[in-house]
Amino acid sequence: MEQEPRAHAEGHRALVAAAGPAVLDTRELEPAGVATTLRADAQGRLAVTDGPFLETKEAAGGYYLIEAGHLDEVLGLAEHLYQATAGHSGAEIRSVVEPG
Repeated sequence: MEQEPRAHAEGHRALVAAAGPAVLDTRELEPAGVATTLRADAQGRLAVTDGPFLETKEAAGGYYLIEAGHLDEVLGLAEHLYQATAGHSGAEIRSVVEPG
């Protein structure tokens, strides 16, 4: 499986190179298993638990914040990512909600 991490890194470098200054931020996230979740219990008291809130097969491993004119621009950039082409995962694209 040594090729998969290399393919991930190459895809990330290719996206950042193609997007240039449009990449405002990008970070890898810690695995979901080390997450801390804050939620209200049945009485409305806040409870802190270790680990993710939901059992899920997929979790976000990182993110890119990209300034783009429209979705097609971002789709073209995301094609560089291994996750988008590997067949066993994907790249989720969302717009940022502007305040107001």
